[in-house]
Amino acid sequence: MSALVPLLVTLPLIGAAFTLVFGRRRRIQVTVSILTLTAVMVIAAVLLVVVDAGTPIAVAVGGWPVPFGIVLYVDRLAALLVLVSSIVLLAVLLFSVGQGAADGDDETPISIFHPSYLILSAGIFNAFIAGDLFNLYVGFEILLVASYVLITLGGTESRIRAGIVYIVVSLVSSILFLAAIAMIYGALGTVNMAQIAERMAEIPQDVQLVLHLMLLLAFSIKAAVFPLSFWLPDSYPTAPAPVTAVFAGLLTKVGVYAMIRTETQLFADNDVNTLLLIVALATMIVGVLGAVAQAELKRILSFTLVSHIGYMVFGLAIATPLAIGATIYYMIHHIVVQTTLFLAVGLIERRAGTTSILKLKGLMKLSPVIAVLYFIPAVNLGGLPPFSGFIGKFALFDAAANEGSPLMMVLIVGGVVTSLLTLYALMRAWNLGFWREDDHDEPEVEARVSYLGDAPAAEVQTERRVIPRVMTAATAGMVAVTVALTIFAGPLYDICARIGDALLDPVHIVQVDEVVGESAEAGS
Repeated sequence: MSALVPLLVTLPLIGAAFTLVFGRRRRIQVTVSILTLTAVMVIAAVLLVVVDAGTPIAVAVGGWPVPFGIVLYVDRLAALLVLVSSIVLLAVLLFSVGQGAADGDDETPISIFHPSYLILSAGIFNAFIAGDLFNLYVGFEILLVASYVLITLGGTESRIRAGIVYIVVSLVSSILFLAAIAMIYGALGTVNMAQIAERMAEIPQDVQLVLHLMLLLAFSIKAAVFPLSFWLPDSYPTAPAPVTAVFAGLLTKVGVYAMIRTETQLFADNDVNTLLLIVALATMIVGVLGAVAQAELKRILSFTLVSHIGYMVFGLAIATPLAIGATIYYMIHHIVVQTTLFLAVGLIERRAGTTSILKLKGLMKLSPVIAVLYFIPAVNLGGLPPFSGFIGKFALFDAAANEGSPLMMVLIVGGVVTSLLTLYALMRAWNLGFWREDDHDEPEVEARVSYLGDAPAAEVQTERRVIPRVMTAATAGMVAVTVALTIFAGPLYDICARIGDALLDPVHIVQVDEVVGESAEAGS
């Protein structure tokens, strides 16, 4: 099975090369992209079954010994995230194919979009299966290059401006990350995460704390943790709908994943959990208050994205196997639901010609299908039972209640308030956009939402466009996946619980180091 691991990264890179060669052949590019992501999805599913039943798989690429070679490492967490990511990437790709077929190359120039999209996919997969910090850094840089191309597609002024902000912030994060890697290598003589975990106790606590905080700061920027989330609400809404959906669903989660790896495996004995709890509370509250103050759907979702990162930081700060398992489940839920909501908003934008909740009206009568496709993930994100959002939040609150400290109780209250305000922001948009029909109540509506008068408006767009069936089908497929997270919550949560147990088990980390060593010897 170890031969399958490198394919998770090499297949998207090879696919990107093919799509670049056939830059003027739309059908070939679409076929290659779909087949590539489908193959990765199948491989990830196989690897998840294998590692869940046995031990993690570590591959020393090229047979180079640790710590000199690149190690690719697949455990339950990596395999699960690659599987979910490939499903999301495939669905968004189908959505973009439908959009491109209907609109041409204005929004997503096909000769550029497909190679960039597959390179972005390779960066995501590489980050999830990286066994050493430098390879994780490489995954982030692959993401950075591809995402800058995607966020500026179309070349409009707003997209170029957002892209510049995004690239500058990302470069600052990358510099911090690279500096931390250099310091870790200087202190420990390795960047392999299993070896770092074994050797970390050899260096003084104050040095550990400096290294810890540098990595935490770098990953917090990428994950959009408050107060380092200022860049996100202005960057994501300007991109084309498929790009925004992928960015919202996956890119911040790569930062969260890096935080989970380092907090649980590298710095388990260097406690900054109180700081993380405070940051988690601020991220939840500030993010959701920002969502309530918005009048444009993409910005509302961007702020809810920030606020719900706070739930993941909350679970990470509790630092118990139960909490880590709940965090993983909630991260999977959020990847799928947030992506689905952005796809649904893409449909709304095409059907209504705007994403401003002050201008939207009558969509329930115009398009009841879109109404359903928006409503289901919206109430799920808001945490209504019995959906996966409720299950994930309840599991996090339960883990916090088991700890019983006053700060944990405050976080639980903050989490409940955030959930209610999320539901309010999303259902307010539902009420104004779908239920409002007549013009005679306009003055009353304007009075009720007068506090939104100074909120940033949607980009000017008055043209209503046809919605291809492929776009609707891709969104409906993602809605089905969100429902599946609830129906199959039991088996999925069991896997997440096993992930939580393994990540906080020092014996497991030592065993991984042994597996890496055996793999390197076999490769040589």
